[in-house]
Amino acid sequence: MNRIYLDYSATTPMDPRVLEAMKPHFLENYGNASSVHEAGRRARTALEESRETIAGFVGAPHDTLFFTSGGTESDNFAVMGVARALRSGGRNHIVVSAVEHHAVLHSALALRKQGWRVDLVNVNQEGTVDLTMLEKLVGNETALVSIMHANNEVGAIQPVRQIAEIAHRHGAFFHSDAVQSFGKIPVNVGDMQIDLLSISAHKIYGPKGIGALHIRKGVPVSSLMIGGGQEQNRRAGTENVPLAVGFAKAAELAGMMMDSDAERLRFLKARLRENLATTFPGILFNGHLEQTLPGILNVSFDSATGVDGEALIIGMDLRGVAVTSGSACASGTLEPSHVLMAMGRDETTARATIRFSLGRPTGTADIDRAVTALKETLATMKTR
Repeated sequence: MNRIYLDYSATTPMDPRVLEAMKPHFLENYGNASSVHEAGRRARTALEESRETIAGFVGAPHDTLFFTSGGTESDNFAVMGVARALRSGGRNHIVVSAVEHHAVLHSALALRKQGWRVDLVNVNQEGTVDLTMLEKLVGNETALVSIMHANNEVGAIQPVRQIAEIAHRHGAFFHSDAVQSFGKIPVNVGDMQIDLLSISAHKIYGPKGIGALHIRKGVPVSSLMIGGGQEQNRRAGTENVPLAVGFAKAAELAGMMMDSDAERLRFLKARLRENLATTFPGILFNGHLEQTLPGILNVSFDSATGVDGEALIIGMDLRGVAVTSGSACASGTLEPSHVLMAMGRDETTARATIRFSLGRPTGTADIDRAVTALKETLATMKTR
């Protein structure tokens, strides 16, 4: 059976060109970037060139980009780091959206247990943040507003520039999780007035295990990793030069291919949406129709249909199509999507959900086969 992978929002295969760029730094240029000898200096050069490439891709100075182990650490670094830095400064309030990745939500809730005030801002039925509510929540005691650029489950793109302006108007810093949007749509920290930005490599055909956090100069952030003085004393631990090189190569390729990738994915997504709407009258589409990532389509079956969400995903997998019901970080759980619940779906409908996420290898035949697999899966479920 030729399997079809439609879960590119969870992770992507590494681009062979990324692997080729990394190889010499595993086998030949293997020095520690903190060493002062020639091997170390060569590693340091590769590391800093990679930093400059990635930082430039988001419009940031190279010395504001700090390498991490991935998007989760970057989110933790931003939320927990700012909170720790401002703990004694009179600001003890954080605002996050109800549809954030758990790396942000759980960080904020951990701070609540430590005495911080934490507010969740609602979203509308399309997954877009309620700016009126945000304006009411943010005040002079707010230290940080953390709202993602684009949602990982439904693809909804947030008005981050307006969010940043609200935060800054009250003297708060603004963090945005751009793990899903980075490399797929334009992200510029200057234009968007983003103080802290989380990004990751494995969502853009780069290696797993590396991400980065942009920290605008002047933003106070306490270190979470204690040890040596790497990353300007911000993040201790030996720098992973091969992964940084791979991250930079993936970002370079994403920059070259962003427009063509987006155009092709929008075409495939439109085809998938049309086929699903025709084949399954009454199917529910989640997220904004236009302000959305080009490769994510999230659909649900109304609770009245009695569709079992877990059986739906397993049935698709048995027919050779890999999809998921939401965030990969929440897979394996029976909990309904907190994103869809925040958007107003009932619990049963939120469970009976499929997230299709398309990627560079996806073709029209994959789209058509996925719809057929879904039709067959539902037919089997209804005969039981």
